[in-house]
Amino acid sequence: MSANMGTSIEEFGYKQELKRSLTFWDLLVYGLIFMVPIAPMGIYGQVVQTANGMVVFAYFVGVVGMIFTAFSYSKMSEAFPVAGSAYAYVQRGWNPYVGFIAGWMILLDYILIPALLYLVSASWLTELLPAVPTWGWLVIFIGINTIVNIRGIEMTNKANWVILVFEVITFVLFCVMAFAFVAAGKDHTAFTVAPIFNAPKFSFSMVGAATSVAVLSFLGFDGISTLSEETVGGRKTVGKATVWALIIVAAFFMIMTYLAAVAYPHYMSFPDVNVAFYFVAQQVGGTWLKLLSLIATVVAWGIANALAAQAAISRLLFSMGRDKMLPAFLSKVHPKYKTPYASTLLVAVVSLVVSLIMSINNLSRLVNFGALTTFMALNLSVMIYFIGKKKSKRWWSHLIMPLIGFAVLLYVWLNFDRMTFILGAVWFVIGLGVLAISTKGFKKMPAELDLDVSA
Repeated sequence: MSANMGTSIEEFGYKQELKRSLTFWDLLVYGLIFMVPIAPMGIYGQVVQTANGMVVFAYFVGVVGMIFTAFSYSKMSEAFPVAGSAYAYVQRGWNPYVGFIAGWMILLDYILIPALLYLVSASWLTELLPAVPTWGWLVIFIGINTIVNIRGIEMTNKANWVILVFEVITFVLFCVMAFAFVAAGKDHTAFTVAPIFNAPKFSFSMVGAATSVAVLSFLGFDGISTLSEETVGGRKTVGKATVWALIIVAAFFMIMTYLAAVAYPHYMSFPDVNVAFYFVAQQVGGTWLKLLSLIATVVAWGIANALAAQAAISRLLFSMGRDKMLPAFLSKVHPKYKTPYASTLLVAVVSLVVSLIMSINNLSRLVNFGALTTFMALNLSVMIYFIGKKKSKRWWSHLIMPLIGFAVLLYVWLNFDRMTFILGAVWFVIGLGVLAISTKGFKKMPAELDLDVSA
């Protein structure tokens, strides 16, 4: 197999239609943008309260589960360098039917997360500028991101670099101000290990509940794999970018939340838990830091993160449409920009409708449920494909690591609340119905695949 992924796509029965231009660094930036280095700003209050103050511990457990899953993505992206992310990997590594369900469940994450990001950002801006209605901000965000994504992944990439620099500057300014605030002992603050571990308030149920919220910040590392057919540099490029993006962003999360927790240890007394981080930012740096953090979060969530999310879901829909598992029009490619414009427009419409009819709370639950369900299937696929089908003897990378990732995610998954399970089960049943119809009652394979291609 050639090291150039541009020549390998045909070996899986597909035609190279998308433009290849992305390097390792482009993918790394894309992953960081998708996860948002300052993501905890938006959900800090919910995580720190659910974790009984041990916010760093919650993010640590989250990254442990995700890092093993990232390695699983790395292995499968090398074996199958095609667009489609978990859908394509589970489909080829395990079973076409299971692959469709994995793709269907990750759709719950991908297709809803842009709507969640738009809705959260619009809500914050409505509080800041109440004269502009929430739906107005939604139209602005969705319009900008749709145009950029249709114009091409290179334009998306250029926007990503600019926004990432802005996020990093905001991160550094907050950390410097918070560190100086605590170091000076203002408001009787001090550096302690309580945000990392506090034995009297520790419980395993707390860990599961807090991590089930915190993992929202990590969602996006898997989106890198959706750009496999637009990447140059060989098969390992996607895998390396996936792992490194997760490691880097996890360090950002834990440093930022630790400093926020020690700067304001009274985590149960925020004036408003939904804007808890901005209250901390104002305390350590004044109104200017509060406004900077708010603006940075809005830009990061409503533009950068949603831009990356829309690009990812459009590629997944493109892949499933190409396989005739969803309507074929979703695989249409723009003749000039070489982007999946039909699926991109569909995501824009769905995002607008969903953000207008659903609440932030329900959206976040469904996003996490869909992602973790698919991640567990992906970890199982690594073991099934490499150990079961390929008879690999690399026990650590092909059995132990994905097994650990599966176990950690299963523990977090079991701690979702009852309503999340109900909504997730409804989506699962709908997916089974779609699969039954598309396969004529499970009488034919979901797609013609070359399942014997060696890794």
